[in-house]
Amino acid sequence: MGERRIGVALSDEMGLLAFPLTTIFHSDMAGDVSAVLRIAQERDAKEIVVGLPLSLDGRRGPQALSVEKFVAALEKRTSIPIKTWDERFSTQDAQRLLQQVGVKPSREKGRLDAASAAVILQAYLDFQQRSHR
Repeated sequence: MGERRIGVALSDEMGLLAFPLTTIFHSDMAGDVSAVLRIAQERDAKEIVVGLPLSLDGRRGPQALSVEKFVAALEKRTSIPIKTWDERFSTQDAQRLLQQVGVKPSREKGRLDAASAAVILQAYLDFQQRSHR
């Protein structure tokens, strides 16, 4: 969840593969919560994963605290389980992936945000798969 945009990704029904869906342009907390929940309901989401921007040493800074407030606001409005997941390096990983397929991330900020969301979701899905073996 960035200051200007929120990248959104989905997984396949089996929870194996993540893919970018869209980008929500930040308005205010209530508008952002409504936009995320609208997508979750339209797509029949079983869980919502929100990237948590920890510092390199794993501490929660101001942006992480803002995300935690966003998660609390989501939890007040839905019964869908919400998880946070470490998003460190997700933007760099997404930039590499986009460059590999010929997209210039500097021109496509919205695509980069959605791709970053997919990177975060894929890391979460991979962890879940390893945990349930």
